[in-house]
Amino acid sequence: MAALKLMLLGLVLAAGPLAWVWLRHSNQLTHRLKALTLLTLFLTFDLVLFGAFTRLTDSGLGCPDWPGCYNQATPLAARQNILAAQAELPSGPVTPVKAWIEMIHRYLATAVGVLILVMAIESWRIYIKHRFFRPWWATLTLLWVCVQGAFGALTVTMKLFPAIVTLHLLGGLALLGLLTRQAVSLHVQAGTDSTQDLGSTSPASTVAPDFVAPRLAVWALVLLVIQITLGGWVSTNYAVLACTEFPMCQNSWWPEMNFVQGFEVWRELGMTGSGEHISFAALTAIHMVHRWVAFGVFGVLAVLAYKWWRQPEQRLWARVLLGLMGLQFLTGLSNVVLGWPLISAVLHTGGAAALVMVLVAAMTLQTSKRIL
Repeated sequence: MAALKLMLLGLVLAAGPLAWVWLRHSNQLTHRLKALTLLTLFLTFDLVLFGAFTRLTDSGLGCPDWPGCYNQATPLAARQNILAAQAELPSGPVTPVKAWIEMIHRYLATAVGVLILVMAIESWRIYIKHRFFRPWWATLTLLWVCVQGAFGALTVTMKLFPAIVTLHLLGGLALLGLLTRQAVSLHVQAGTDSTQDLGSTSPASTVAPDFVAPRLAVWALVLLVIQITLGGWVSTNYAVLACTEFPMCQNSWWPEMNFVQGFEVWRELGMTGSGEHISFAALTAIHMVHRWVAFGVFGVLAVLAYKWWRQPEQRLWARVLLGLMGLQFLTGLSNVVLGWPLISAVLHTGGAAALVMVLVAAMTLQTSKRIL
């Protein structure tokens, strides 16, 4: 019953954005699909940020069951259970505030799922009727959001298992990448296809720009994903505060580190695979590897930004890339020296997500010079 109510709440939340898109683009199918994709992309980005907020406020177990909260659709209906759990363990993960944070995250995720389902249906409908805009990416996105939902369930039922939480973060970024790819493709197609409203007869000849260094962009994205994985591992293991100074750590260039413990993947939070408490040296190793790899990623991104900057038509992209790199440096530094402030930690996740979107968008433009 709780699952059904949760789906209905997600449908209600998605109804408003869907109605706005349909009313605004009632007679332009391509523009309607494009607007729906952009809206879903925006809300998915918000969902990733709110997911980071949920994790960073220790609200991931604010409702320790799934999909409801103590088998209820809202924390209000589960208030007695929440207060009882809080009274039993006052410093534990269950409080009314944390329960609401966790459930709002689930409501937003359900609404995004509904929007992606409608996107897939609309893509197939347009393709079957007009043979316009292949629906394979929308179908893949629908399948992936189901996988992402399964990881969300495992995050709760496996009690914040670090490997699952990290995979859940990566799944959210993969979802952003898929949606970015579709949004850019639709934008290019609306400018290149002569039937952008499936009724126009005036041809267009706009072609997507030819980005320089496409292979470097691919490598930059690969390295960025590796770095985000390491960042997720830092966050899920609460290893940010293992080093509280920069560029040194614990007054040393090479502090005591335990790489074997730190990168033992399949283990419970705060424990080793053998059931012992994880050592501080392991947390230090996790932190320092993320810091070291960051220098390499920044170097590759800086070269890519330089190559884009040399092309006048790509200079705006270079500025955006450099701006996001600056944001990542400042927020990462703030996390270390200011004791992991919440706003900085959330912005650090948002900056990483935005970098993924920029690189995916550039690569899509490169491969979508002419979409028919």
